[in-house]
Amino acid sequence: MSPRTSKQKDSKARRGGARNKQDLGASISYLVGYCHQYAGLIVAAFAFSAVSAVLSVAGPSLIARLTKTISEGVSPTGIDIDLGTVNGIGMTLIAVYVASMALDYLQSLIMSHVSCNVGNRMRGEITRKINRMPLRYFDSHSQGDTLSRVTNDVDTISQSLNTSVGTFVSSITIVVGCIVMMTVTEWRMSLTAIATTLLGFIAMGRVMGVSQKYFVARQESLAQLNGHVEELYAGQIVVRAYNAEESELQAFRDANERLREHTFRAEFLSRLLMPIMTFVGNLGYVAVCIVGAALAFGGSIDFAIVIAFIIYVRLFSTPLSSIGQGFASIQAAAAASARVESFLAEEELADESDKTERLSDVCGAVSFDHVRFGYVPEKTIIHDFSARVEAGQKVAIVGPTGAGKTTLVNLLMRFYELDGGAIAIDGAELADLTRKDVHDAFGMVLQDTWLFEGTVRENLTYGKEGISDDDLLDACARCGLTHFIDTLPQGLDTQLNDTVSISAGQKQLLTIARAMVADSPMLILDEATSSVDTRTEEQIQRAMDEVARGRTSFVIAHRLSTIKNADLIIYMQDGDIRETGTHDELMERGGLYAELYNSQFSMSA
Repeated sequence: MSPRTSKQKDSKARRGGARNKQDLGASISYLVGYCHQYAGLIVAAFAFSAVSAVLSVAGPSLIARLTKTISEGVSPTGIDIDLGTVNGIGMTLIAVYVASMALDYLQSLIMSHVSCNVGNRMRGEITRKINRMPLRYFDSHSQGDTLSRVTNDVDTISQSLNTSVGTFVSSITIVVGCIVMMTVTEWRMSLTAIATTLLGFIAMGRVMGVSQKYFVARQESLAQLNGHVEELYAGQIVVRAYNAEESELQAFRDANERLREHTFRAEFLSRLLMPIMTFVGNLGYVAVCIVGAALAFGGSIDFAIVIAFIIYVRLFSTPLSSIGQGFASIQAAAAASARVESFLAEEELADESDKTERLSDVCGAVSFDHVRFGYVPEKTIIHDFSARVEAGQKVAIVGPTGAGKTTLVNLLMRFYELDGGAIAIDGAELADLTRKDVHDAFGMVLQDTWLFEGTVRENLTYGKEGISDDDLLDACARCGLTHFIDTLPQGLDTQLNDTVSISAGQKQLLTIARAMVADSPMLILDEATSSVDTRTEEQIQRAMDEVARGRTSFVIAHRLSTIKNADLIIYMQDGDIRETGTHDELMERGGLYAELYNSQFSMSA
């Protein structure tokens, strides 16, 4: 896929993202609902965090009692401190703070467990979702956008759950606990602290309302950048061959600059939350000191209450800063959550659990009845295609580029649903069969080779079980792969990855051997020999003719010399059948096929 194509897809992805974008509240609600199966653990973590916070809040009250006990024991006449009471209060304080620390550790441990499991579950659901989505989705979205949802977005959510939720709950509990304790201790000073706190929350709400859109834009920009880098990495040979390094570097700079700008704006605004809440805490501290001093000098309260309140306000102001920081993290998680939710809500392939018709003992008779299809509804590619293929026939589909040859194969494999008409195998319409049943009927070799990171054996037996080494080696021999397998360090058990040098032709041979191993009743060969030399092509052609004997096979070919022995040749142009017949019949007719064949012969001469 070219960089330009990727940008077109990213543009479509951005439009889709704009349609599915959710506000902060809805995104948080979705994330809360998603974590419902861990509700028990989360409630336990919240309880531990809350109790830990309550114990922390109880500390100043005990310190106030300790201060009062000591001050009462000091008088102008002498010192008579109740050491037993002091010792009891001191030991209680130690127990309270140790218990608070232990509970805080437990909630952190629980939230780490929950965040890891939520991330694991999300990645699993996204991966399973990919397998249930129609190919139309991938025609309009870049790989980088989808991969970013699996990696960056899920990691953002997981990290936020791990680092912010427990702290957020603890901070809220401390703030509420401090307010309660302050109100019980001295309501006038408590109202002073509450008033300044409300100002802070109002300011924080205004900032969050502005910054959320930049968090969403940041996640989308990150996805676009990932897609560009992945595409650039895969296409390095093309980039260098066309001296496009500078233009691609500029495209990267543009994408990187968009990410920088959105990240800066999101972080700049979200980082205001913590200073705002810190300022509010300090403002409350000053206000409480002033009010407390006035009340103390007026004789309304004693000095011990002022000391307790100073501790409360300090304890009160610290979590306010944490709340500001926690909200920033929650905003990032909400933006990532919206992207994950929109992906998981995408349209899936229709459920087929109610389909009972099955293909058994496939003969391979295929009929196309007035088939009509377009990848985009307003742009029809195949207009009115009708044909009948007898069981066991070798059918060649030829024609100019863009004629609809590969599209026809995609419809035959039911990768896409028809816009009109019907395709049937042995009289059973594809629409009445499950996709799995249809796919099991075909072995397929595409022009674009695909090998995954695994052993040669695993690649050859992909999707199949119980294949013996003898069968694998026989398939490799028939495809001319024996020498290649013998030169590999571990033979069939050699791991195929980026470090193993494999030519394009060898990759194609492996995919052809994979189709042989599958031993399906029908075959589809889409330019299967396009990447091999003439001698190897002849060898493969003989092997494929042997494999195809008795099986219905569909061959898409540009080298017309490879399909001269086909039982039926279908010449397509502009989505319609223009000519059908054998090679000799079409050559005698002197039409479009003969013209194309002769042009290739003239070029080769």
